[in-house]
Amino acid sequence: MNTKFARIALAAAIAALAAGCGQSETTAPGAAAPATAITAPSTPDGAISATVAALRANNVGAFLQNALPPGELAKLKSDWTKDVNKDPVTDEDRKQFADTITKLTAPGAEDKLYAEIEPQLKEFDTKTAQQMPMMIAMGQGFAQSAIQQSKDLNDQQKQQTQTLIDATAKWAQTVKFTDPTLVKGAIAVACKTARDLNLKSIDEARALSYDQAMQKAGIVVGGAKQVFAVYGLNMDKALDSIKVETASTTGDAAKVKVSYTAFDQPFSTESDLVKVDGRWYGKQAIEQWNKHQQEEAAKTAIPAPPAVATDKQGESKG
Repeated sequence: MNTKFARIALAAAIAALAAGCGQSETTAPGAAAPATAITAPSTPDGAISATVAALRANNVGAFLQNALPPGELAKLKSDWTKDVNKDPVTDEDRKQFADTITKLTAPGAEDKLYAEIEPQLKEFDTKTAQQMPMMIAMGQGFAQSAIQQSKDLNDQQKQQTQTLIDATAKWAQTVKFTDPTLVKGAIAVACKTARDLNLKSIDEARALSYDQAMQKAGIVVGGAKQVFAVYGLNMDKALDSIKVETASTTGDAAKVKVSYTAFDQPFSTESDLVKVDGRWYGKQAIEQWNKHQQEEAAKTAIPAPPAVATDKQGESKG
């Protein structure tokens, strides 16, 4: 299981873009919510609402606790230090990390960074900007093809996802990503996020406990939201628009309807949930966890010793 800090932060940020809930809980932009005791929701719609409420609050720890089966979460925590430090850190890694942090957090970093990339922005506008519509269309086509080939989505989910991809592409077509004002805004967010992380070295980052890393991940998620907002994509607004209701429940299985607004368009989808040990989880997450458990069990299974041939008197021929 890959549990490195960057992967978790990125996964949470992507999830924040695609989901939301109408909870009133809020956190200052870019800030990570403090760790709190989490009560397991007793209803399928409550489970989804709690999961996405955690994203709204930039609380990555709460998000993972609500989204992952207990066994997977326990393994994530127990293996955290080992997995994060699996690959040895080199002097080059230390230098690169230190240089990046210094560049982002030094006094006047915002102006210096913009001055450094301004020539690249002008070059992009001159040589590449005209190709952007074609590049976006190609990306849109690849994404649509992947959705159509997905075995994890039903026809309705595929249609809704494709509509969302189309809306995202339309938004991307209208944004000038090299606009100086927008670029400066994004740089300002990046610098503030780096300062809020308050990490001086890669060794310090790798020494973080699971709970400490979740706090830092929340800061990264908050920063990612703000960068998207600079370019007109307000994740928290989409999160606040979510309405969740249980469509049906049969024993330990349920369907939940999720409705939300993104790009000023209404969207809705259904999610399959299953109950495990009194808590509701995404059906796909549980299936993947069970598959992972089976694979791990197969790896650790001890093969039976080979049979020894014997003669008619029962004596071994070997």
